[in-house]
Amino acid sequence: MNTSASTSLSTTAAPPSKVCADCQVYRAARLKKLGVAVDKWDYIVALAGNPNTGKSTVFNALTGLRQHTGNWPGKTVTRAEGGFEYAGRRFKLVDLPGTYSLLSTSVDEQVARDFILFGRPDVTVIVVDATRLERNLNLALQVLEITDRAVVCVNLIDEARRHGVQVDDRQLARDLGVPAVPTSARHGEGLPALLEAVSEVASGRLICRPHRLAAEPPAIRDAVRELRARIQAAYPHLPNVRWLALRLLGGDEHIAEALRRGEFAGLETESRLEAADASDAQPQLTVP
Repeated sequence: MNTSASTSLSTTAAPPSKVCADCQVYRAARLKKLGVAVDKWDYIVALAGNPNTGKSTVFNALTGLRQHTGNWPGKTVTRAEGGFEYAGRRFKLVDLPGTYSLLSTSVDEQVARDFILFGRPDVTVIVVDATRLERNLNLALQVLEITDRAVVCVNLIDEARRHGVQVDDRQLARDLGVPAVPTSARHGEGLPALLEAVSEVASGRLICRPHRLAAEPPAIRDAVRELRARIQAAYPHLPNVRWLALRLLGGDEHIAEALRRGEFAGLETESRLEAADASDAQPQLTVP
């Protein structure tokens, strides 16, 4: 064989260019669907959303149509888990019950709320219906009150186009303070961009600044301030103190009992460690 030809054939392929690394085809190629084979993982991703938003379709598209099902501890609500590998990292995906809110008026709502708060997923993907965006944003805003690490998956974007509905995902991301990715999960559209956003948030390369209510109603402002001070005195590094104060004022017995049992002590330790890691990581991008 010709020496020059042999050398050409044995040469290692060059790494992808910046343009290639940003393209949808390259991102999709970095996805490996693991189904239920997730013995070890680098990140946990929660999948939240209203019923009938295509949340299960997103789950199946990422995990390969396979899932491990069981019940949440002490509940009759089904728990579905799966996994995928992306960019060399393994992700465990937990499909939360479809709910319209997190106010804990039903078992499904309590399970979803508790996992986001106590399970501390590295990313919460909020699946919303592009054709009913206003209705779905109620849950999205509630999730953003609990966690800073979220990605909004604007699913069924093909249905929205068919009905003449246009979604400005860039403006939505600016308004919410977290990435917003338009997708059509059943056709695979937008999934590479969704994977990239999840990876960026999970790894800390992208820091979110979620939209939250600027102020409480005057009638409860003093009570919220007093409760926040008491919770912060007991747990100085605990996140979501304002949200906890609001839930206590709303008569949420589950949150009150968790405080009495000291369940927030573990969250406080994790938050302190995460803050230290974040200060060393020097993230590359911040969502305003």
